[in-house]
Amino acid sequence: MGKIAFLFAGQGSQYPGMGKDLFEKINEVHDFFGVAEAIRPGTLSQMLAGTEAELKRTENTQPCLFLADIASALALASNGITPDAVAGFSLGEVVALAVSGVLSKENAFKLVCKRGALMQDAAEKEKGSMVAVLKMDKSELEEMCSEVGVFPVNYNCPGQIVVSGKDERIEKLKEKLSNKKVRFIQLSVGGPFHTPYMKEASEELKKEAEINMLYNINKSYIPLYSNMTAKPYPTDAEGIIQSFSEQISSSVNWEDTIKNMTKEGIDTFIECGPGKTLTGFVKRIVPQARIYNVCDIESLKAVVEELKNDA
Repeated sequence: MGKIAFLFAGQGSQYPGMGKDLFEKINEVHDFFGVAEAIRPGTLSQMLAGTEAELKRTENTQPCLFLADIASALALASNGITPDAVAGFSLGEVVALAVSGVLSKENAFKLVCKRGALMQDAAEKEKGSMVAVLKMDKSELEEMCSEVGVFPVNYNCPGQIVVSGKDERIEKLKEKLSNKKVRFIQLSVGGPFHTPYMKEASEELKKEAEINMLYNINKSYIPLYSNMTAKPYPTDAEGIIQSFSEQISSSVNWEDTIKNMTKEGIDTFIECGPGKTLTGFVKRIVPQARIYNVCDIESLKAVVEELKNDA
């Protein structure tokens, strides 16, 4: 076995009750959830017993999903499995900041709370949505997006690009796609994320990190791959802050990220958090890769047993 990467799930994979048994049965998870609850009271009730509608609100989704993602990483670490590199999809990148040592878990949670609130505000000012477009030529889709006034933002894997924009323009895009008999999937998110409409949120997050100095920034001790560049994060504080703040209004270059990780010897990918979206992408990008998902005690035990047998 070569190197292991942890991948952290992004918005849209959330569901009520996620992470519940990890919280109940893994001491490290239980302890950190208590810290997070003290920072943002009510988070655990939203996460473990909230409604789908409540969880869909970005200001709630992001703190809750952060906890579900990091719970899996903490559970793996408690069983002796740690990553050689990390990457997170959109908000998952904030989890990766914590797991790679750039931020403490507490400060990363504070950051994601602020990030979610800023993006919620931006989404309420600019009503929008996102759709995943399947099996369409990249250049043709980018041209169609330009015509309609929407943005291709998440380059997920071969045959899947997510488009983001204002609701009325997304509807026009969907009409054009239907006319061409191109499949698309409406995503369970509440705004036009990773577009210029998030610029104000991006600038506010950067301002908080730079001026208010609320977060103690460190150099990562393992490679942390950036959504924007698909390459490892900068090592200086200014570059780190710029990377995690501008990511909000920039594209997610996930396909290139996974390819670059593979070039550096990563052959095993563990998706931490609810769902199997990211492992599905990896399977299409690097078919020969070993892929796993940890979201609960059952999946944790299966992954730990298999990896320890291979050691």
